[in-house]
Amino acid sequence: MLIELLKAFLIGGIICAIGQLFIDYTKLTPARILTAYVITGVILSAIGIYQPLVEFAGAGATVPLTGFGHLLAQGVRDAISEKGALGILSGGMSSASGGITAALLAGLLASLCFQKRMKT
Repeated sequence: MLIELLKAFLIGGIICAIGQLFIDYTKLTPARILTAYVITGVILSAIGIYQPLVEFAGAGATVPLTGFGHLLAQGVRDAISEKGALGILSGGMSSASGGITAALLAGLLASLCFQKRMKT
C-alpha cells in the first residue's frame, strides 16, 4: 500500500508541478492551463498513453484535470462501441456526470455556508 501511495504522490505531484511551472514562467492564464490539461488528457488517452499511467499511479493520474480528459475520452470510446456515432455526443458527459454533479453540489454547499466578501 505504501508503494501505491508513493506512486500516486509522485505522478500527481509531477503533473501539478508542470502546471505550476506554466503559471510561474508563462503568460498563460489559469483557465487556459486548465483547458490545456483536459485536452492533453483526451489526446494522451486517444493515443493509448494515459491508461497505462492510470494503472501505474491510480489516483495520482485520475484526480488531476488530465484524468478528467481521460475520463471524457474513455466515455466517448465506450459509448461509440455501444451506441455508434450517437455515442460521440453522449459518451463523455455520461461518463463524467458523477464528478460534474459532485462539483456542482460542493459549490452550492460552499456558497450556502460562507458569506461573500468584497475584494479590496
